[in-house]
Amino acid sequence: MTSIINHSILVLLWLLFGILHSGLAANGWKRLMQRWLGAGFKYYHFAYSVFAALTLTGILVFQYSIHSSLLFTAPVWAQLFFCLPALAGLLIMLVVIKKYFFSLSGISVFYKEQPPMVLEQGGLHRYVRHPLYFGTLLFIWSLFLLFPYLNNGLSCFVISLYTVVGARLEEKKLVAQFGEQYRRYKQNVPMLIPRLAPQRG
Repeated sequence: MTSIINHSILVLLWLLFGILHSGLAANGWKRLMQRWLGAGFKYYHFAYSVFAALTLTGILVFQYSIHSSLLFTAPVWAQLFFCLPALAGLLIMLVVIKKYFFSLSGISVFYKEQPPMVLEQGGLHRYVRHPLYFGTLLFIWSLFLLFPYLNNGLSCFVISLYTVVGARLEEKKLVAQFGEQYRRYKQNVPMLIPRLAPQRG
């Protein structure tokens, strides 16, 4: 009974994280906060990133603190094989986070020169519109196949669901920001599953 409750709490925590993550990043909410915070709004993105990092850490601590059952046992050769996509996903995540650390974290507010807002279409973005999301999904599902416990499986499912919904919400903002340029980009590059042939031009 305790296991069912703990796993239910885990699912609810991930759902709540997704709702808060998207809600706090929504343009309507940010406009409201801008009116309320005034000049202090420039620190909103940084505070949002700190809050997201702390809540994410808390959920992960809870996820790996609960006792969870093993769903299946993969042979050794399969475990070795799944290490490759796990490492690839982690590498993609690190590359994207390193490249966009200042904009993703909001730490750029502490610097006088703000980077210009441009639509990135080079590098990994030639293959997939959301390389960070793709790398995350590749990493967590590979990790689940390496460690196929119930808590990992439930987390993967909820995170994947949120990623699809979150990507669509994010793209509405990108269309509003970049207009026809982003619409053309959407037509040429897949959202989450990359194609082998990169975007031309």
